[in-house]
Amino acid sequence: MNDKKGFTTTILHSDRLLKPEFGALHQPIHTAVTWGFEDVQGLVNVFQNKAKGYAYSRQGNPTVTALEHKVTQMEDGMATVAFSTGMAAISGTILALLKAGDHIIASSYLFGNTRSVMQTYMDMGLAITFVDATSIEEVKNAYQENTRMVFVETIANPATQVAALGPIGDFCEEKAIIYMVDNTMTSPYIFRPVTVKASLVINSLTKYIGGHADALGGSVTDTGLYNWVNFPNIAEVLREQIRPEMLGITQIRKRGLRDSGGTLAPEAAHTISVGSETIALRLERASANALALAQYLEAHPLVSKVYYPGLKSHPQHELATGLFKGYGGLMSFALNDGIDCFAFLNRLKLVIKSSNLGDTRTLAIPVAHTIFFELGAERRAEMGIPDSMVRLSIGIEDQKDILNDFKTAFEGC
Repeated sequence: MNDKKGFTTTILHSDRLLKPEFGALHQPIHTAVTWGFEDVQGLVNVFQNKAKGYAYSRQGNPTVTALEHKVTQMEDGMATVAFSTGMAAISGTILALLKAGDHIIASSYLFGNTRSVMQTYMDMGLAITFVDATSIEEVKNAYQENTRMVFVETIANPATQVAALGPIGDFCEEKAIIYMVDNTMTSPYIFRPVTVKASLVINSLTKYIGGHADALGGSVTDTGLYNWVNFPNIAEVLREQIRPEMLGITQIRKRGLRDSGGTLAPEAAHTISVGSETIALRLERASANALALAQYLEAHPLVSKVYYPGLKSHPQHELATGLFKGYGGLMSFALNDGIDCFAFLNRLKLVIKSSNLGDTRTLAIPVAHTIFFELGAERRAEMGIPDSMVRLSIGIEDQKDILNDFKTAFEGC
């Protein structure tokens, strides 16, 4: 990131400064799947990592490269690989870097699909210990000689626990293990994990970066802080070809993207890139709306609990205040016993019943019955997810309209 320019200014001018054809302000959509060379040596050099270029779009495309460059700037990182979804970025990164017998320390509050893919990797021979990531002591106690990675989310979905991000970063640095942080719920506008010594940063580009629920995408960014030279799982062929600082991200591109095939389409990359230009404006508005609604819900007699880091009653409120530029648009609440959760949601007319996050529109979903249903009642109880929990993704509508929609819904209880 250019220190002389602000966050939004840098994003707005990112494509233009890469000098796309004919002075275009955005990188055009390149739909080519394959690329031709006048001299076969040029093709060979690209395959052997001796020259930059494109050979086959499964692992690289100019439109996607421009988006990767933009995300790298957002995260103040070194390099980024884009994937077709956030889940593809997570699973591809683990696939690329870890082997059977390696050990991961992971937050017990991971999003349901992320928890599911962790179980899949456990079935394939990875050892994973789930811990309360708000406690550095639990992370330390889970450490083993074969621990290769700690994986946490900045703000957990849906109960909004905030991980002990700084102390975990110090611990990972001390033990020379990869620190992978999913920044989706905060986004690089609200928080940059590089500031807590993260090695790799995950973003679901579908959410706040794209922002309009019109394109799927994901990314992993190497912050440049991890020393890949001593990481035992780097392929020897890459050690012979790649600069030391690029070993990790190159192996992710080769094994996690090229080999697994989770390629981001150029059309989606272009849509996400354009959407990202307003991320600061959207998140400032969504954060203000979310805080106002959280305060309203916390004071409501029919609500038993509100989960939002912006509330002073939140267990990690002070931590979030010290780390984040804002508290984001993710929040949840639980209704009192006896209130029909489905009936309440159906009385909301402005708020959309939907499973997405980070949209410009406010969305609501009953958690236990949908995104965490497969985990079962016992696991949901361990994660602090009651049956009456409703997750909200707050949008950028006029604040009074959001509040009025909830007021009307409560009147029918």
